Amino acid sequence: MTVDVPGGRPAALPTPGPGDPRLARLSLNQWTTRKWSVADAVAGCERAGIASIGLWREKVAQYGLEASARTVRAAGLRVSSLCRAFGFTAPDFDLDDARRAVDEAATLGTDCLVVVAGGIGSGSRDLAGARARLADRIGELEPHARAAGVRLALEPLHPMYCADRAVLSTLKQALDLAERWPVESVGVVVDTFHLWWDPEVFAQIARAGDRIAGYQVCDFLVPLPPDPLLGRGMMGDGVIDFRPLTAAVEAAGYRGDIEVEIFNADVWAADGDQVLATLIRRFVTEVR
Repeated sequence: MTVDVPGGRPAALPTPGPGDPRLARLSLNQWTTRKWSVADAVAGCERAGIASIGLWREKVAQYGLEASARTVRAAGLRVSSLCRAFGFTAPDFDLDDARRAVDEAATLGTDCLVVVAGGIGSGSRDLAGARARLADRIGELEPHARAAGVRLALEPLHPMYCADRAVLSTLKQALDLAERWPVESVGVVVDTFHLWWDPEVFAQIARAGDRIAGYQVCDFLVPLPPDPLLGRGMMGDGVIDFRPLTAAVEAAGYRGDIEVEIFNADVWAADGDQVLATLIRRFVTEVR
């Protein structure tokens, strides 16, 4: 009997194989199989018939930027995004590193660089000041991104991460900021884990339209683990109703890849090929 990981639930259907049209827009976000290198993740996608991958800068740096680009190209995969440029609110924000992230995205062949804003900072309570710094630094980075043909994709995170990870908590906040610049250079990421709870999410997705630079899916687990960063689950293991969100994103005009991005210790500990088989089945039964 085929079972899903990490929970061991019997699989709802046989695993769709390479070439199945239902998988045409599925992308593996590399952090879902965190223990895999770039080469491992690319090979896993090839075995599973996943045509797109979202890469992380840490993994790319370990494997080498040029080697990563060559490996992805040789496999014929698309790069749906590069994650991430981070820490825009920090007093010591490294603009040069953010520019390097833009250049890395261009080298890897993706126009989507995920931007995670940063929190208010250790010992600070100045939320308004942190958001003002974020806006200023996006303004400093935007000309470089525009020249490189890379879009800064602002990702709002669930409010529980506001203090330490992202002072953007809603899609409305992200759009209010993004709309200061051309749509070609600054967009937004719609991530189900971070936005499912928001009573305005459907109106804001419709408002976003062609500013949607990426769509990421995973479930919201209840109860959350002691480290809430690891509260992302395989689709169908939590509380999110994915199909209305997917329909709204598509109605807004988004036709890009759909990344499965899961931060979960049990998923990371499972066999990577079994993780891919499970997420493929759940993508078909839960997301679209």
